[in-house]
Amino acid sequence: MLRYDLINKSWIVGPHARRAYRAAAILSLFLLPVVLAIKEAYPVPIYLRQLLLLTLLGTSLNCIGMEYFLFRFDDSGALKQIIWFCVLLFVPFGPALYCFIVYSRSKSHQRSLLNGGNEIAVSSESRLP
Repeated sequence: MLRYDLINKSWIVGPHARRAYRAAAILSLFLLPVVLAIKEAYPVPIYLRQLLLLTLLGTSLNCIGMEYFLFRFDDSGALKQIIWFCVLLFVPFGPALYCFIVYSRSKSHQRSLLNGGNEIAVSSESRLP
């Protein structure tokens, strides 16, 4: 058994995962302004430290989730996957861009939403007449 088989599919493409990754993508977009605000402020206020922690957690969650989705569930062509892998290297904006453009519109994600978040998809051949 491979290590990536231990991660449940609903953790990546489920409806709750979609909300979590979108929220993480929005948080990751605030990382650069928070870092610039901390650089200018001395001594650093506690609310900026807490905001930095939230943006770092959002950025890390978004990076890990989007890379996992790219390697396991993205069904686009090989050239597109290579290009998006290179875009994902530009943290924090690359994973957020991938989340909004590719992840939210993917076929596996849409199937999961149509299936009600269940992991097992019902094909048309297995339905009873």
